[in-house]
Amino acid sequence: MEVTAFLKGVGLGGSLIVAIGSQNAYLLRQALKREFVLTCIAICVICDVVLIGAGVAGMGQLITEAPALLFWIKIAGAGFLFWYGLRAARSALNPGAMAAGDSAPVGDRRTVIAAMLAFSLLNPHVYLDTVVLLGSIGGQQAGNGRLYFALGAMLASLLWFSSLGFGARYLTPVFAKPRAWQILDGVIALVMWCLAISLFA
Repeated sequence: MEVTAFLKGVGLGGSLIVAIGSQNAYLLRQALKREFVLTCIAICVICDVVLIGAGVAGMGQLITEAPALLFWIKIAGAGFLFWYGLRAARSALNPGAMAAGDSAPVGDRRTVIAAMLAFSLLNPHVYLDTVVLLGSIGGQQAGNGRLYFALGAMLASLLWFSSLGFGARYLTPVFAKPRAWQILDGVIALVMWCLAISLFA
């Protein structure tokens, strides 16, 4: 049960985190320029750990006290996943999707920290992903499953942001081509739709 919950946390957390957005775009941009990469990775991971933990703890308690909400939470989660899949599919058809990060300001360490915090915390989707969606699904896990689900989602965050930050320099020739982003977003769209269906399987 714990292993299943952990793997579910890794899978769902990873699927949501990998979706290309303003946070990933800015981190990738900094990584390709090799400026304050470790600082940016730490900010992304710490923000995710705090939000995932709060989401699983709060939503888990809410579901326990009001189990009638479970059905509506599943509907909301499935709807959000389906919409996220549509957004990824639309990005797959738009080779210019990564241009979003190009307008981010670059400066000294304080400027980069402020920008990374803004991309991490001022995007309403991060709260839907971590607090609402991951929190509600994590809250459904029985017993220690909630903890293992949260740890799995946190590990996915650590692995993704570390890989993106430290591995970006090796991907420069690949992701200079819009086709690479189209393929990645297409895979993400399929994963999101499968996860939405699995909520009612």
